[in-house]
Amino acid sequence: VNKCTAAGGTFIFWVADWFALMNDKMGGDLDRIKLVGEYLIEVWTAAGMDMSRVQFKWAADEITKHAGRYWTLALDVARRFTVARVSKCCQIMGRKEGTLTAAQMLYPIMQCTDIFFLGANICQLGVDQRKVNMLAREYCDSAGIKLKPIILSHHMLYGLAQGQVKMSKSNKDSAIFMEDSAAEVARKLAQAYCPRSADGGAASGGGGAEEESMHLVQDDLKNPCLDYVKHIVFAPPGATFSAGGTCFRDYRAVHDAFVSGALSEADLKAGLTEAVNALVQPVREHFATNERAATILATITGWMAEPKELRASPLRRLQALPDGHGPAWAVFAPPPSLSPTAGAALDLLRCLRAAPEGWTRVLWLSDWSALSLNCVSGGKTTADDLKAICAAQDLLVGCLRALDPQLMAGVVVRRQSEAILSDPSNYWISVINAGRAHSLGAIRAADENSEQVGFVIATLMAVADALALGAAAGTGRVLCCSSPRDARSLQLAVAYLEGCAAYKAAGLSPPEVRVVEGVSLALKADAAAADADAELLLLDGQPDVQRKMKKAFCEPGNTAFCPPLAVARELVLGCGASLEVKRREEDGGDH
Repeated sequence: VNKCTAAGGTFIFWVADWFALMNDKMGGDLDRIKLVGEYLIEVWTAAGMDMSRVQFKWAADEITKHAGRYWTLALDVARRFTVARVSKCCQIMGRKEGTLTAAQMLYPIMQCTDIFFLGANICQLGVDQRKVNMLAREYCDSAGIKLKPIILSHHMLYGLAQGQVKMSKSNKDSAIFMEDSAAEVARKLAQAYCPRSADGGAASGGGGAEEESMHLVQDDLKNPCLDYVKHIVFAPPGATFSAGGTCFRDYRAVHDAFVSGALSEADLKAGLTEAVNALVQPVREHFATNERAATILATITGWMAEPKELRASPLRRLQALPDGHGPAWAVFAPPPSLSPTAGAALDLLRCLRAAPEGWTRVLWLSDWSALSLNCVSGGKTTADDLKAICAAQDLLVGCLRALDPQLMAGVVVRRQSEAILSDPSNYWISVINAGRAHSLGAIRAADENSEQVGFVIATLMAVADALALGAAAGTGRVLCCSSPRDARSLQLAVAYLEGCAAYKAAGLSPPEVRVVEGVSLALKADAAAADADAELLLLDGQPDVQRKMKKAFCEPGNTAFCPPLAVARELVLGCGASLEVKRREEDGGDH
């Protein structure tokens, strides 16, 4: 950091509290995670970081303040990449691809989003996060962004035990911690792995692609003690290192002396112990003498001693309907289309009409989910696509009102984005919590044909929507749809809510899912997908309708599949209109 700021840059620390939440740290308790972030700031300050050109920004706060800009950018990133591509970034969480939760799929998407949200020119992160930084550069290609961020990756220290390509959080002896005592530092370094030659103690474990991605240069020796000398002791400009009665002024001299045998292992470790303790001592003194820092450390230490089952976080959710609201029947509109069909409109009306008398009918328009699913695309910007999505949804609602004005007069229309922006923090935390509770495979099972990350995000959003609309105490809630795919997502949501301890603790009852079967208005049997005359569209003019109905399949005596009869029954008579059949004179007239 000091090197970057000395060169004239402004260093922005993105305190990633939300990312810790997604990675299930501190039991998913955001308040506790924030205190850990404050602890890190205390450490960096005491260690000598030059704060004159450093800014600290808390991810949760900044994202909430600018929720519309941040999350639409994140959804745009998600819709442009496949699950297979984003899974390659999984090592930034220390996870292998096959063990990812759905929330951990969000991590690279959000980290990529951060770069553009912050307007960063240079991404300075560990080399273990290089893959997600490259994802950001690939996003530039897809989104037409000319100026790509520069990737500045720093070295990852070896763990102190043999075969550790980096420290292990589960093994406290694998690294030096900033609050370690002088005796603890000496003990850890005394037992540290310290080979003199590559074939004299080959590392066990690690290796392969993981090891290659953790380091910037090839290192056959893999000696963590020498690694500390090079990257910690000699990191400050003009630093020296004393060991075995010799003062070394550069790392290569230390390396050569140790490998040749001129510097013993005991002397190397003794010199390293003294150097590391000298660097850590100001931090120890800060936490011993600064009351606030001491309180933070004591609090966190106490939390870490708690059994994991005591770290359960409270229920976080968006409330799309106010407390005390009576029974509600929430209908999920299908993904928007620039060519909405009459059949889709009738299916929605059928869902709304199925509500019991006295229940509030809610029509839910999932515009942000539609962006994630890439339903309406082709605009120059994400904002253009969102406008097109909302226009398509407004068109659908307008047609519903024209088809059944009396019914629609009593329907509450809610747009997903507007509801989310009323409480974005709780909504997206509920998305993350749902993702933490499901494996990536379980979410993808809702639609095994979908390869895009956007589908994973949209499915998790469906769970959050169900929690926002369907959570109620002592009153009925039904989530209704006509699409089998939507039904699978909603059923996944209900299963999650039924097993959610925080949900039960809040005294909430899971909603019921109702699937109202649609009626086909296909005008032809086995029509090709590109056949423009295969179905009636809501925007069809009179000539279009006449042409399509004239070409519609209509076999004499076949009432099992007779499109004209289905259109008459469902669209004309079903919406309260009358039907008059006239015959031409040459066909016998109307007599």
